[in-house]
Amino acid sequence: MFISPINTDLLLQEANKEELYANLIAQLNKDFNLANEAVDFPKSISPDELKIQLHEKIYRLIQYKFAEYLNLLYIIDVSEDEIKKLDGSDLVVLAEEVSFLILKREWQKVWFKNYYR
Repeated sequence: MFISPINTDLLLQEANKEELYANLIAQLNKDFNLANEAVDFPKSISPDELKIQLHEKIYRLIQYKFAEYLNLLYIIDVSEDEIKKLDGSDLVVLAEEVSFLILKREWQKVWFKNYYR
């Protein structure tokens, strides 16, 4: 049964434990590229480094390319309700929270694909 992790670190630990971390990275790369926001997270990237790079990418999108940021959320299918609940007063914190929501949604996709294949 799918249980949604409560934070980024636990999510990445779960992906490693389930041996689906590489699939998670591939899904991130795929969806970012579909949104024309090219990223190329290498399969060898550490969970800590992935967390940092994703956070930086989201922060830059919010700050400088807001329309592209919204398009990315749409492509990934991040819950609009969850986004609306976030406090946008601190962009660094907001980018961190959005990064987690993105990882959570991508993890759902990867987990369900693996579970129901």
